Amino acid sequence: MEFRDLKAQYTELKPAMDQAIAAVIDKANFISGSQVSDLETTLADYVGVKHCISCGNGTDALTMMMMAWNIGEGDAIFVPDFTFFASAEVVAFEGATPIFYDVCEETFNADILSLESAIQAVLKENKLHLKAIIAVDLFGQPANYPQLEQIAKKYNMLLLEDAAQGFGGKIGNKKACSFGDAATTSFFPAKPLGCYGDGGAIFTDDDETADYLRSIRVHGKGNYKYDNIRIGWNSRLDTLQAAILQVKFSHFKNFELQAVNNVAEEYTNMLNGIVKTPKILEGFYSSWAQYTVLTRTQEERALLQNYLKQKGIPTMIYYPKGMHEQEAFANSRQYTELTISEKLCGCVLSLPMHPYLTEQEVESVTDNIRKFIEYYRNDKS
Repeated sequence: MEFRDLKAQYTELKPAMDQAIAAVIDKANFISGSQVSDLETTLADYVGVKHCISCGNGTDALTMMMMAWNIGEGDAIFVPDFTFFASAEVVAFEGATPIFYDVCEETFNADILSLESAIQAVLKENKLHLKAIIAVDLFGQPANYPQLEQIAKKYNMLLLEDAAQGFGGKIGNKKACSFGDAATTSFFPAKPLGCYGDGGAIFTDDDETADYLRSIRVHGKGNYKYDNIRIGWNSRLDTLQAAILQVKFSHFKNFELQAVNNVAEEYTNMLNGIVKTPKILEGFYSSWAQYTVLTRTQEERALLQNYLKQKGIPTMIYYPKGMHEQEAFANSRQYTELTISEKLCGCVLSLPMHPYLTEQEVESVTDNIRKFIEYYRNDKS
């Protein structure tokens, strides 16, 4: 059993995929081929924003937005504590200060009360400038942007949607990557929409920001290649990756999104009352980058993970450490309680999740979880 079955996906898409890759090789337009701009137009239209600017990877996408917003020393940037390291890393890389806030246990996404508590604490200290909020669409479900946008407006801050795991999710009819002042995503192979290497993109309705981003991704260029009007760097999406994403996107939109939601529904129904399953808020829709359950204790998780491994069932822990527990942030001040993040780090376990999981495979996963949990908890009682 595969944790995320990219081989099965390739088998499904092989004729179209091979043709798309061959077309790039035949023309040898490996850098900035027409497939890149075509993909950007397609994704912008799908998300419902004016501009999609592709780049080398999801971390570059976040960093480029830090640059676009001139974020630097003395700025406070609010980041969820329970997330991948890059969400906070890009803030520190620019010399700004990441301020960690807690998340909700049921959704793994931003806790609005914790966020505002951290903002108030920074204001009271009066040493840092309130600049921006980063919210993460963790495991596929968008964060609560109606509430986040109110907080950002209240404190006159920018809001960045980190949708590295959230592409394809939505709130009502509004899609992930269209919230806040700008949004970023990742095309890492294991993401809901992934390529065959690294890739990323930024989404914005702001023309000036879009022009700036297109400039800095190619060494700060102006009107042509050797006209450099600012300091930039090199972060372009390869034409091959764009061609791959074009093929994958059609299948993602027409089949995979519904398929992963069907798998998630099966998991939730079969695991009800056994382990704590993720909650999708009313009116929200997830692209299910991960299906993550909670055990009661860290010991229970470790033993369950080992048991499933023996049965040939792969699992992953996203994430064993919160941001405030990372050595890189050992000297960071904690402005609010992060108790839920700490709890999740000890209890989360992600199960195999992809559009090609069969009913039999889902039953195997859930039956083995049920058998282990019943034995373990009976033994403990």
